[in-house]
Amino acid sequence: MKKFILLALAALTLAACTNKQETKNNEKMKHELNLTQEWDKVFPLSEKVNHRKVTFENQYGLTLTADLYEPKGSLPSGEGVGRGLPAIAVSGPFGAVKEQSSGLYAMRMAERGFVALAFDPSYTGESSGEPRRTASPDINTEDFLAAVDYLSGLENVDPERIGIIGICGWGGIALNAAAADPRIKATVASTMYDMTRISGNGYYDSDNNEEARHAAREAMGKQRLADPLAMAGGVLDTVPDDAPQFVKDYHAYYKTPRGYHKRSGNSNDGWRVIGTQAYANSRFLYYINEIRSAVLVMHGEKAHSRYFGEAAYHYLVDGKAEGYNFIGKPNPNPGNKQLLIIPGATHCDLYDGGEGNYIPWDTLAAFFGKNL
Repeated sequence: MKKFILLALAALTLAACTNKQETKNNEKMKHELNLTQEWDKVFPLSEKVNHRKVTFENQYGLTLTADLYEPKGSLPSGEGVGRGLPAIAVSGPFGAVKEQSSGLYAMRMAERGFVALAFDPSYTGESSGEPRRTASPDINTEDFLAAVDYLSGLENVDPERIGIIGICGWGGIALNAAAADPRIKATVASTMYDMTRISGNGYYDSDNNEEARHAAREAMGKQRLADPLAMAGGVLDTVPDDAPQFVKDYHAYYKTPRGYHKRSGNSNDGWRVIGTQAYANSRFLYYINEIRSAVLVMHGEKAHSRYFGEAAYHYLVDGKAEGYNFIGKPNPNPGNKQLLIIPGATHCDLYDGGEGNYIPWDTLAAFFGKNL
């Protein structure tokens, strides 16, 4: 009995020390969030909105940092659920930060009467998570759901009227989030990539075979042992004349004053080589044909990525699409699904409008106004 009591006391002591260490680690993680207070976006602040920086946690215990944009003249936000304005959570492109495209989208929606939240994903920008520049299909989907949680708790937001916008790689994540959570009443996937499809199949499905995937998996396994923190994939500093046009387009956005930002992986050294490994063995769009809420898939006519958006739309409505080896039933509510192709626009033109001001802001506002 004495031995049992001593063992029990030792276990309790160990648990207490562990809890203290966990608390210390959590406090350290929160303390180390270094939030920039000055305006450092790649676009000017609109005079029609109020802006402030906020934080919230996802269910994985990671703290996300976001910019909250509210229409001037609306009631101030606060704690506690209330009834009020429609709200939109925004993220993307994949590898970007809220100071770039997602912040612009959020601000433009706030100008049009929505409470809008642009957030840095986990492990990215000013949000927490180590090692940096890591991505996870589960955690990134949860980031959107946690943003919906946060917006639902604001006093000036109607929790029954919340939508999301995903840009580029976050377009596919947005569709996955909408399939997972019926609280999301309207979704826009803008100039979307399906990051799971491209990770598993390559561009234009050029590596869609077992041999290519096996070789990639072997390379990842070796990389994990050689250097798990190695970085790769940032946008090129200089672009050869014979480079594909979309590579030039990425450079024109991420490497020039138009869109460069010091915290953006795409503007700098990219991602950890193994940081997106889980994407290759996942598939985002499997259940999107069951989304009952409204969806708008928006893509540029000249975008190299257009095939992602068109395939997503067709699977969303019909339950089958070219490039996907899974087949589902047609959508039970196809009438609120739209495909919008913007004439003349390239992939990056839908990041900020490009020289042609290609983003139809009022069309997006009308879509959310109708469906939220």
